[in-house]
Amino acid sequence: MILIDHNIPAQQVALLRQAHLRPQQIGRDIGRPEWQDYEEILRYLHRLKAPTFFTRDEDFFRRRLCHQNYCLVFVTGLVIDTAKDIRRFLRFPLFRTKRLRMGKVVRTSSSGIVWWEIGKVSLQREAW
Repeated sequence: MILIDHNIPAQQVALLRQAHLRPQQIGRDIGRPEWQDYEEILRYLHRLKAPTFFTRDEDFFRRRLCHQNYCLVFVTGLVIDTAKDIRRFLRFPLFRTKRLRMGKVVRTSSSGIVWWEIGKVSLQREAW
């Protein structure tokens, strides 16, 4: 399941749907709009099976949030490029499948990807 935070504009979510992804946006498709606190969103993620959650909220990029049953992705860069960046991440060989994404907390940028991973003590890095 691809989940999109409420802080990603609707037009970017629409672009993902046009690309044949089926994202669910918090506050619009699922959950409640008042889910502002990341603790509420994390509780919801724990109830789902292997979700990948995309957000523009830097609070989600923390090592302690790594969990074997989900993936958190903090998307940086221009807001108008969010859908493009999400699609790029999902096509990247190291994150192409759910199985490869689980247990990671990721930050994307124009230069590449950095992530925390369960079982690894240091931050991992990879260029696009």
